[in-house]
Amino acid sequence: MTDEKINQKYQKKIKLFQKYNKYYYNLNEPIVSDNDFDLLKLEIIKLENKYKFLNSANSPSNSVGFKPSKVFKKVKHTVPMLSLGNAFDENDLINFEKKILNFLNEDKNFNIKYSAEPKIDGISASLIYEDGKFITGLSRGDGKEGEDITENLKTIKDIPYFIKSKNFPRKIDIRGEVFIQNSDFEKLKNKFANPRNAASGSLRQKDPKETKKIPLKFIAYTFGFEKGLKAASQSEFLNNLKEWGFKTNPLNRTLEKVKNLMNNYKEIEKKRGDIDFDIDGIVYKINDFRLQKRLGNVANAPRWAIAHKFSANSGISKIKNIEIQIGRTGALTPVAKINPVNIGGVVVSNATLHNEEEINRKDIRVGDTVLIERAGDVIPHVISVDKKMRIIDTKKFNFPHKCPSCGSKTIKDFNYTTRKEDAVRRCSSEGYECEKMSIEKIKHFVSKEAFNIEGFGKKIVENFWNLNLIKLPQDIFRLDFKKIESLDGWGKQSVANLKYSINLRKTISFERFIYALGIRHIGLENAKIISKNLKSLKNFIALSKKSNFDDLINIDGIGETQINSIKNFFRNNTNLNVLKSLNDLLKVKDAETPKVGGLLSNKTFMFTGKLSSMSRSEAKSLIEQNSGSIVSNVTKKLDYLIIGEKPTNRKIDAAKGLGVKILDQSSWLKMLK
Repeated sequence: MTDEKINQKYQKKIKLFQKYNKYYYNLNEPIVSDNDFDLLKLEIIKLENKYKFLNSANSPSNSVGFKPSKVFKKVKHTVPMLSLGNAFDENDLINFEKKILNFLNEDKNFNIKYSAEPKIDGISASLIYEDGKFITGLSRGDGKEGEDITENLKTIKDIPYFIKSKNFPRKIDIRGEVFIQNSDFEKLKNKFANPRNAASGSLRQKDPKETKKIPLKFIAYTFGFEKGLKAASQSEFLNNLKEWGFKTNPLNRTLEKVKNLMNNYKEIEKKRGDIDFDIDGIVYKINDFRLQKRLGNVANAPRWAIAHKFSANSGISKIKNIEIQIGRTGALTPVAKINPVNIGGVVVSNATLHNEEEINRKDIRVGDTVLIERAGDVIPHVISVDKKMRIIDTKKFNFPHKCPSCGSKTIKDFNYTTRKEDAVRRCSSEGYECEKMSIEKIKHFVSKEAFNIEGFGKKIVENFWNLNLIKLPQDIFRLDFKKIESLDGWGKQSVANLKYSINLRKTISFERFIYALGIRHIGLENAKIISKNLKSLKNFIALSKKSNFDDLINIDGIGETQINSIKNFFRNNTNLNVLKSLNDLLKVKDAETPKVGGLLSNKTFMFTGKLSSMSRSEAKSLIEQNSGSIVSNVTKKLDYLIIGEKPTNRKIDAAKGLGVKILDQSSWLKMLK
């Protein structure tokens, strides 16, 4: 079955599900039995698990009941609600601690205390208090802005409405998890797919009186912004929460050393079945708030916290077929289509085989009986083949040397660092010439971290592509809305909503624009760095007229790999056409000017040699916090070369030759007072 037919089958089930939902939740007139309704939900989820390109905001995996999506006002979080990195085994925790020690420039004897908190599988919420009074309650949303669900949150008895404690901060954003206990869910399981969906659907009801009927609970565990908080550590803050009337997780612990984290993890995992609410792992946070502040955040997650997922679930199945999926950067990913198997409560119908080398190393073939593992939210993958069960005369799987989508030659890039070919085979087409790559690039273009066009999900990209409404990103901003209104499933209001969402994104930040282009090796962090240094889209477009890319070479954090990717992007005429058209259609805001007036304002710095008392990362962070900037090469633009132990003499000689000021670490720190 082709992807198009699979998607059509999926869309029919989604429409039927919406119809059942409307009659059940909005009209209170069920037209099918609960069993038939649940079967339909399972069929949709099964399709989504089997075909990862399927996605719908109206899917039972994303919604519960008749969603009041337009009812709630959207509010920006003062401090973003970040996600967490994941750990799956002891080695991940060892590496996590090693990174922390490296950043802090401490040796392995440095004692780190962790707050170990079981991770509730619920819905994150943010509670804003002023002068002890609960003022506003927000959902997590996309992490940057959430929905105002204050009235619904007020129905939860675990959330104090007014706090009189003398040590309660003047203003604070208390964060935690809304959930339903498993014992309470037993009474609701005929209405909802699982406890998490029940909590989500209840919080998004139009009428708070309906929310009040659901036995929601709330456990607090952190804060966003604060004014007047008196706590030096996470453990102290958790004690404060209990004193203020909030419930906290009774299984929270303060621990030292990875071996003790592992012992606690194993102990709680054994108790997991006896706990009256769903937990899917343990969150470890650096206990000391002072160290948390020093460590700061990466793009979307704090450096000082990680979620340790519970051990993988596995199952035995048989491979029916091996299909090749093509990503936006041309990567060919083999996927095993397997006989459906229930793993940890989820029906799994496909498993990734990663790449060509993985298939060859494990000698995976169609017809093989295999062990499938599903760890946390990671896509299920094949662990091993039971060769004793192999059918005679099965053929070795031959990876395609021509792209299944466009017929271009597939290649493996040579990695000059490892002196080996990459494991991943790619389509050699430069993006929009390959249909599958093009579709994936447009999906990336409208995604949350890029243009974030609400209501323009993956399924709409695929539908509009098949209808020839979009083939390139600029087509999104030239859509024929009258034609869309005549399509099945669309009406005046839904088209008006889509038009509004698209027009809203005709103004975008420079860094988001760069990221949205989907240039290989240019993720969010690199897009931010390029944006900060090039300042404007005009300067970015000007790169196409330069052969040496001088403006990129001296940017700290941008290396040869990234520069080569950008060069390849500009060599492609279709990409240049996309860039020109988007420049004509959109307003791309120049990069924000760094705050002026810092101690190191308008000064550039470079380091050579090992620093004492802090890591290179922390030193760079200090410079940026004080309005300075980092460069990666000794040029006339460099103001100060800071030298540590065993510096590179070549850099020192170059600095002297150009008249650059050379400072030792103590002199530089004096500049920071």
